[in-house]
Amino acid sequence: MADPPTQAAILVGGRGTRLGALTAATPKPLLPVGDRPFLDWLLHEVARHGIPRITLLAGFEAGQFAQYDGMRLKGGTVVEVLAEPEPLGTGGALRLFRDRLAPRFLLLNGDTLFDVNLLGLAQHHAPGALGTLALRPEVAGGRYDTIELGPDGRIRGFVRRQAGAATGRPINGGIYLLDRAILDHIPEGPVSLENDVFPGLAAQGLLCGARCDGGFIDIGVPEDFAAAQTRVPAMVRRPAAFLDRDGVLIEDTGYPHRPEAARWIPGAAAAVRALNDAGFFVFVITNQAGVARGLYPEAQVAEMHRWMAGEFARHGAHVDAFEYCPYHPEAPLPEYRRDSPRRKPKPGMIEDLAASWPVNRAGSFVVGDKDTDCQAAAAAGLPGHLFPGGDLLDFLQRHGRIQAGAAGRMTD
Repeated sequence: MADPPTQAAILVGGRGTRLGALTAATPKPLLPVGDRPFLDWLLHEVARHGIPRITLLAGFEAGQFAQYDGMRLKGGTVVEVLAEPEPLGTGGALRLFRDRLAPRFLLLNGDTLFDVNLLGLAQHHAPGALGTLALRPEVAGGRYDTIELGPDGRIRGFVRRQAGAATGRPINGGIYLLDRAILDHIPEGPVSLENDVFPGLAAQGLLCGARCDGGFIDIGVPEDFAAAQTRVPAMVRRPAAFLDRDGVLIEDTGYPHRPEAARWIPGAAAAVRALNDAGFFVFVITNQAGVARGLYPEAQVAEMHRWMAGEFARHGAHVDAFEYCPYHPEAPLPEYRRDSPRRKPKPGMIEDLAASWPVNRAGSFVVGDKDTDCQAAAAAGLPGHLFPGGDLLDFLQRHGRIQAGAAGRMTD
């Protein structure tokens, strides 16, 4: 287990000169992609990982980002905007705002989208390392530098781009998990992390790499910006795993609602991380009739889910949304006495999630420990799997939902 990042810093201060007139007066991350600014797509992808704070590091036309300052995203993620007084490069901006950075944080470029499990990077962060880079498979054509990665997962060096035969070496994906102590290695003034800082750290064995093979788009050149108009909306649309809670993720001990008494199902955290790595949304859908029976308040359900989210994060995993139904048609508490369309075996929770998230029903599925879970799946037009107990990761592998022996798109 590793400490998860509590902040994501996004670099949005560049000029974007390769896009010509498009960025003459508009920062590149604010250019429209599909029906919204590109930055909005990126913010959604970061926030769904449960990162509590996103910091935009602005420069060029920084005032255009004012609309984001103080914004609260789905799941409660808060956005703040910091503006550098002059162009300082990817490293200089971090040094300037050192006091506003968490002890461990993510750093992303505001003009790229790389579909990886952001929390999973912490599992590749070796003791003593200052940074872990998300690495892409090599791209033909010699446009990018390649990276020499040792068998221990540490980066040995950066190899200058060159045209010719494929080398098999990965390339930098532009997403970094950094310890704040890395700022001690960044000199004053305009500094490039990639050119001025990372090579020296790699020579000291202070950088790690995580091979990832999720989709990638960079809107920095005209042809890629044009392609992004359709590729980005397609990238964020993904199948979903709808998981019951009690009996699938934690043991059903009879209305479990206290974190200190909860017992995990074997393989639960590993299964959620594998689903994250494989590109699924992960949703929890749980009937909570204990609320309707007066055994505990709704606030206790929220407390339980916050605790579960924190435990998952320590294992490099995340749940995109927790949904619950507190109603029961025979509830002793009148305010909860209702035949709710969200109570399984009805499919309301599934339908609500599918309507509010970009879910691709093809490839989506439900896992539960009761017939009512599978009935809800059938009512929503999805396959349902009845989990009999045992190891959840093994169960998903045996049913072909996760490739056996692989971690998904982020590989060890």
